Amino acid sequence: MNKPNLTVVIPCFNEEEVLPETHNRMSRFIQDLIDKRKISPDSQMLLVDDGSSDATWQLIKAYSESSVHVGGLKLSRNRGHQVALLAGLHAAKGNVVVSIDADLQDDIGVIETMLDRYHEGFEVVYGVRDDRTSDSVFKRTTAEYYYKILSAMGVEIVFNHADYRLLSRRAMDALKSHEEVNLFLRGIVPTLGFKSCQVTYERTERFAGESKYPLRKMLALAIDGITSFSAVPLRFIAGFGVLVFLVSLLISCWAIWVRLFSDDAVPGWASSVLPMYMLGGIQLLSVGVVGEYVAKIYAETKRRPKYFIEEKT
Repeated sequence: MNKPNLTVVIPCFNEEEVLPETHNRMSRFIQDLIDKRKISPDSQMLLVDDGSSDATWQLIKAYSESSVHVGGLKLSRNRGHQVALLAGLHAAKGNVVVSIDADLQDDIGVIETMLDRYHEGFEVVYGVRDDRTSDSVFKRTTAEYYYKILSAMGVEIVFNHADYRLLSRRAMDALKSHEEVNLFLRGIVPTLGFKSCQVTYERTERFAGESKYPLRKMLALAIDGITSFSAVPLRFIAGFGVLVFLVSLLISCWAIWVRLFSDDAVPGWASSVLPMYMLGGIQLLSVGVVGEYVAKIYAETKRRPKYFIEEKT
């Protein structure tokens, strides 16, 4: 069995509290896999500093200088978790790449199972949580409904999967061809189409530090996931415009009937209200249709660089 060259990509943002433990655990785990002859001795972890304001980069540099199994990448500024992760994936030299967060909530030991699945012929292996008991009731409920909403909108998504996954080199090369600026990797990867499978694990509490995904960032990621992969919201606006337009027609018919066949008509009411309803429906319909085209033009023409690398180790 060929021993793959493994790169474990770990995006970091202000992780100085948890990073020493992450480094220790991952270093021991990589060495253990090398001793078991499951991966190449050239395998390493790649720590990506997403513009941290604490001592994260100093720690990464120290680890890199003391071990051949640690590499470092520093972005010029904070670009967000998804961009930092993509930067690490682009820089990874291994023919097998695993992405995992730095907070130690994901079970590192599952990487060995992922490698077993890789040797069975799977080129994408998703780490999927088997329960969400470690989350608050609010986060657990909203996350589960979010996955269901995405699926209902036609987005290919793996339920309860975040960004813990294994990618083969061929899958990585395919991922590099995507040029989206607004990234939602857990929606992009399932569209690659390579043979895939899932491995389950139990997610634990964060080892140290604070979550880097407060409610504001979670909502922003959720909006990116919907708008990047589904035109349903735009079509909903257009459909709502049609509905309002049809309702305005019914009200118009009713107003005309009242005017012609009863004495209850209020002078000036129909001429004021009906045009407002009619024009409102037409405007919503028009905005929805125009928005459909503008969204596609926007996605195709905006080509700003996703990130800049300030330093490598």
